[in-house]
Amino acid sequence: MLRIGGLLALVYAGLCGAMYAAQRQLLFHPTPANGEPVQRLARTDGGHIHYAEHARPGEHAVLYFGGNAEDPSGAVRALVQAFPGHAVYGLHYRGYAGSVGEPSEQALREDAAAWFAHLQRRHPRITLIGRSLGTALAVRLAAGNEVERLVLVTPYDSIAAVAASHYPWLPARWLVRDRFEAWRDAAQVRAPTLLLLAEQDGVTPLHHGHALHRHFAPGVARLRTLPGTDHNSIAAHPDYLSSLRQ
Repeated sequence: MLRIGGLLALVYAGLCGAMYAAQRQLLFHPTPANGEPVQRLARTDGGHIHYAEHARPGEHAVLYFGGNAEDPSGAVRALVQAFPGHAVYGLHYRGYAGSVGEPSEQALREDAAAWFAHLQRRHPRITLIGRSLGTALAVRLAAGNEVERLVLVTPYDSIAAVAASHYPWLPARWLVRDRFEAWRDAAQVRAPTLLLLAEQDGVTPLHHGHALHRHFAPGVARLRTLPGTDHNSIAAHPDYLSSLRQ
């Protein structure tokens, strides 16, 4: 029995080690360059931040942070309809759309902060939209900067908590390196905030959005759930675009 127990312990440790080693491949799914125009902003390491844009002069802009396997170009086109009179920009994460580098929480936070500062000089009144993985990036920026509004689509409290939901047989909260703890920054947000949830979300289930909501200061954030939608179909709901600007 001791030998069997020891063997099982070794197998379990091996599974934990394999999941730890492969976690970034599970979290990040870089999209290839799609041939559409990409704007570039120089990074301090010699690489470039890539982003899609619908340029427009004026004070108002929307900055979009997408999901872990998303090309934001399509979202930018849709958001132009939802936010007439706004410039609209979508960030390609590091390692996505042909940009040099590997994605990580630290790298994405650095790029998001530099990108925001660059565009804020053009457009002082910014609405931030973070979808799925982009939740924590948008919340961090809204916590540390003055923004018009914050919208979070299929949000979560932390990637570590989401991982624990998906892998209850693993000590996921201890294994996750890129934790994306949106809840830590939520209390510092002062901009009006909407958390837009998918009723049948199997990727970031509803309770993660509700958990994040509880960390905002009273009266700052509100919840809305779009019925009949899941994590990937929420943008197809007829009320999706109108909800983003309400």
